[in-house]
Amino acid sequence: MKILFLCGSLEPGFDGVGDYTRRLAGELIRKGHQAAIIALNDNSKIVISEESQKCEGTAIPVLRIPASTSSQLRLTKVTQYIAAFNPEWISLQFVPYSFNPKGLPFWLPAFLEKLKGKHKWHIMFHELWLGIDKESSFKHKCIGQLQQFIIKQIIQNTKTRSVNTQNKLYQFFLQSHNITTEVLPICGNIPLTAVKKEVTDFTQFVLFGSIHAGAPFENFIADLMSSSNKFIKPIKFIFIGKNGSELSHYTSILENYNIGYEVLGIQSENAISQVLINSDFGISTTPYFQTEKSGVYAAYREHQVNTISVSRKWTPTKGQYEIPQIIKYEKNHLNIIAANVEVFDLHRMALQFINSISKS
Repeated sequence: MKILFLCGSLEPGFDGVGDYTRRLAGELIRKGHQAAIIALNDNSKIVISEESQKCEGTAIPVLRIPASTSSQLRLTKVTQYIAAFNPEWISLQFVPYSFNPKGLPFWLPAFLEKLKGKHKWHIMFHELWLGIDKESSFKHKCIGQLQQFIIKQIIQNTKTRSVNTQNKLYQFFLQSHNITTEVLPICGNIPLTAVKKEVTDFTQFVLFGSIHAGAPFENFIADLMSSSNKFIKPIKFIFIGKNGSELSHYTSILENYNIGYEVLGIQSENAISQVLINSDFGISTTPYFQTEKSGVYAAYREHQVNTISVSRKWTPTKGQYEIPQIIKYEKNHLNIIAANVEVFDLHRMALQFINSISKS
């Protein structure tokens, strides 16, 4: 099968959806399919670039179009690439902010409609629209209405044949707009390359990637210490990746409770894989009902790390459900029980993706 992916940006390590798309395309190529990627709105490029990107030893052909490119030139280059590649499927990896800094890519529906050919359309919704939570502001609800309009126009203009998203909540909201959607869990962006150490000196908690504001981390640590007698070994925290401005606040909390920690910062994929697989629990500060869209959670799961959601309040307006294998932290109700984590890896994701589009 010949599949062309469209995403926003393809700068390795700087765009989660781009990294996800690259891993998926590489795995499809290894399985005997043909795949290529176009970055339609690449903020890391100043000139149009046709290149090859390597992922896990596989070369993937990509076309990167800078965000500053004129509409006509973008259309010309993409049209030419489609004609040369002649895909059976075009898969749009949708995040509204990938195609417009304000999350309102009004240009996208008409642009996609102009991409003629014999291909069929698939859309993976990594993000939906703002305003689906009870805590959202009036401004966000207004933006969300516009984003819903854009999504409906994309579906209509491309006559989309197959739609995926990575969690049941988003599936529920899409189906409320009569958009039939199949759940396709995502894999992590960190390949599993490490081997777990047989003996470790600590019960290790890892916090990988961005720390989202508003998470009740201090309450979590207070509850954790009040139940620390449940752990045979001393507790240690590892911070790795680009944690952001909240990091110093978190480390000061740990110091106040005399909990050991290490800040490793940006590391190679192999180093991250080793830290993850040696960890007992992974902290996610993404709101609980959005955890499944997180590449961090996917990386935890792929490395068989139990995930604890420690996040700000974010309540869907409808469609709430329990997420298996994610421990939801609530103040004064910390119940940490390690469980066997069901691994959903790149291999399984690629097979399910092909199966999903093959039915359409």
